[in-house]
Amino acid sequence: MIKGFATSEGTSKFVKNSSVNSLNFKKIHGLELSNVGIGTYLGEPNEQTDELVKNAVKQSVLSGINVIDTAINYRAQKAERSVGKAISELINEGKITRDQIFISTKNGYITNDADIKQEFWEYIKTEYTQKGVLKEGDVSSGYHCMTPRYLDDQLERSLKNLGLDCVDLLYLHNAVEGQIKDIQKEKFLENLKLVFELYEQKRQEGKIKFYGMATWECFRVSSDNLQYLSLEDTIELAKTVGGENHGFRFIQLPFNLYYDQALLAKNQTLAGRPVSILEAASKLSVGVFTSVPLMQGRLLTPGAMPEFNDLKPSLRALQFIRSSPGVLSPLVGQKSPAHVSENLEIMKIPPIPEEEFIVLVKKLTS
Repeated sequence: MIKGFATSEGTSKFVKNSSVNSLNFKKIHGLELSNVGIGTYLGEPNEQTDELVKNAVKQSVLSGINVIDTAINYRAQKAERSVGKAISELINEGKITRDQIFISTKNGYITNDADIKQEFWEYIKTEYTQKGVLKEGDVSSGYHCMTPRYLDDQLERSLKNLGLDCVDLLYLHNAVEGQIKDIQKEKFLENLKLVFELYEQKRQEGKIKFYGMATWECFRVSSDNLQYLSLEDTIELAKTVGGENHGFRFIQLPFNLYYDQALLAKNQTLAGRPVSILEAASKLSVGVFTSVPLMQGRLLTPGAMPEFNDLKPSLRALQFIRSSPGVLSPLVGQKSPAHVSENLEIMKIPPIPEEEFIVLVKKLTS
């Protein structure tokens, strides 16, 4: 079990040891984090993909990325294990120390274990129902569960999969999206408070440093949508549980040149004023990681994206997202060495300065 977590001193040392332009790191909550992270969502749950993901994580870290994102349900627990192997090898080879890298995972979805050859629901019955981890009515129609009992179990499994005694960030995974068809919003918020209480307890135990919500719809849709969630209200809920030093410090949501609501939609309210989720997060000291930067390759087709900065499509997509005010890092899923090398070219150039970015956005939206 690897001990420790990302620290101010460790992440600062990572930046100094890196050949990457220092403008490609952002400071938040005392940490220096690369403005591109590696995601580990896609791929078959097999050994070949395990090896590709492990090597992609190692190549990314050695190329200046210190943000690694995964989830327990990605490839039925095998993504976490691949990340764990990569970290272990990098540390054993003396390439990094644990305090230099920021590792996030997610829980909430019902997942099986691809390394146990058992039919999905048979595994759920054996591993969760018979052991009292899941009870009747716990699982939503979206295959989601957010009872503290289940999330506690999942965190322990994640730590074991990753080979860590602490994760830097634990997200509640698509909670509104996975639950709201089955329960009233008031009941959801009651349940969310119980989750925050669990996460604050896990912070006290030293098993997580920060927590947040990894989302798809709730922070992008308009306030009249059933799936809508106010970030300001969510932070207030975290404060009622954890006080001013609460651990709710990060969110994740989709953002790219097609899913542009995070930047352009003023769907959140802050002190009674309509603002975008990126502005709300920035004012509330919440870091924003973004998913689907390339829309799983769809944005790379000819003509799918506007031309700017003389960059190839993948780099153009990453450059736009990471240059957006309020974004910490787009999380790019990459497995093949060629794709990793191509995407990591972005670390050789700085992001677009804010003034230039505003001009670019006006040009693209006019």
